[in-house]
Amino acid sequence: MAVLDTHAIVRSLTDAGIKSEHADAIVDAVRQAAGAPADMATKADLAELEARLTWRFAGAMLAQTGVILAAVIGAAIAILRMLG
Repeated sequence: MAVLDTHAIVRSLTDAGIKSEHADAIVDAVRQAAGAPADMATKADLAELEARLTWRFAGAMLAQTGVILAAVIGAAIAILRMLG
């Protein structure tokens, strides 16, 4: 079965002046007629996934920064205690 690039089809239709909502409906009808799986990712699905991954990455970076700061502060305190 050939892959149906629904995003490219929507882009072509909207570039031709068709409203985005209508282009989505047309592509959905073509996808159904072509027998493409209904569980294919849509542009909205990918945007949601991107947002979730961005937040997870930001959280991981914040946690890593906290660990590094704690280690640096701990080392600085240990050095100050040794010196004085």
